[in-house]
Amino acid sequence: MNLFFSVGEPSGDLHAANLIAQLRRHKPALRAVGLGGRKMAAAGCDLLHDMTDLAVMGIFPVLTRLPVFFRLLAMTDRYLAEARPDAVVLVDYPGFNWHVARKAKARGIPVIYYGLPQMWAWAPWRVSKVRKYVDHALCKLPFEEKWFRDRGCNATYVGHPYFDELRDHVPNAAFVSEQKSRCGRLVTILPGSRTHEVQNNLPSFLTAAQKIVREISDVRFAIASYNDGQAKLARQMIAGSRLPIEIHVGRTAELIDLATCCLACSGSVSLELLYHARPAVIHYKASPLTAAIFRPFILVKYITLVNLLAADELYPADLRRYDPNLPGNEKVLLPEYPTWTDKSVALARHCIEWLSDEAQRQSLIRRLEALRDRVAAGGASQRAAEYILRHLPPNPLRQVA
Repeated sequence: MNLFFSVGEPSGDLHAANLIAQLRRHKPALRAVGLGGRKMAAAGCDLLHDMTDLAVMGIFPVLTRLPVFFRLLAMTDRYLAEARPDAVVLVDYPGFNWHVARKAKARGIPVIYYGLPQMWAWAPWRVSKVRKYVDHALCKLPFEEKWFRDRGCNATYVGHPYFDELRDHVPNAAFVSEQKSRCGRLVTILPGSRTHEVQNNLPSFLTAAQKIVREISDVRFAIASYNDGQAKLARQMIAGSRLPIEIHVGRTAELIDLATCCLACSGSVSLELLYHARPAVIHYKASPLTAAIFRPFILVKYITLVNLLAADELYPADLRRYDPNLPGNEKVLLPEYPTWTDKSVALARHCIEWLSDEAQRQSLIRRLEALRDRVAAGGASQRAAEYILRHLPPNPLRQVA
């Protein structure tokens, strides 16, 4: 069996790697080729190109990369024409992946989308692309299967693959022990897995940290960086700050679990915060132009998956952004601030409350644990692999060959 994978983000690289590993348990001779990252390569995928450094959001960052994307799409189309894989497996990354799906369907190659774009949250008319280009939609969130099926898509809920990685992760015991020996309670800073997220969000987190340390004496900070390049960027940003702060690469899970609370950029890391039941305030800073363009298309109240999973309904009548002073927002598990302005005061206030009021912090932890026990079961990678092997038809051209 030959499968082509198209992945463009660090989280997708992780999910695709786990899926490849599960597929190989059943089909040891499986050949995996595609666009992805180092985790997929470690799982045995032959990469045509490493895509994880091309993960961008916003209008202008995408426009600057268009020549690169066009070259990658042409290279992908040539591979599909020559190799005729049994299927194309798309993971997240909708902008580029829709073009890959169109090329695959034009050549009669089945398309599987593992972890569809959150079109139920914004611009839902994009579901027409799923109907047109996707043969099998494998959903990560419980409410997605019905949403897509109601709109004519062949959708199946398999669970969120992120929980597989979290369940299987083995903490670095030496690192944990060394951190526990330190004085002061830990506030972990999670500035995002994309470089532009670090550039946009870390300054606000550092300003909030300055405010926190003025109120709470026994506190220290740690930045969980995705890679060495982002760690170097973080070191440049904290130079001269005099904050009690460390930077670590590859220790996100440990730093979340060790933290009293966290400052986090919006993204799949919210599921890791849920898994560890760790209080956190969520932040996502975009340019005013990007926010103005995309805001009218957003249909849901929250940007954070944890808050959407905890909400009573997906489409409430009141779509006003999170505000701790508005009625009903006391139910929000992870306070969130999508913004283009400075929200460091609000970020600091939440952390100061959790550091000052242990009863309030423990109450939030219990609510996070209750949601985790309901939605964070593992096994998504295994269910997705079994689905693909069960539903993927034989390739007639390969049989003739």
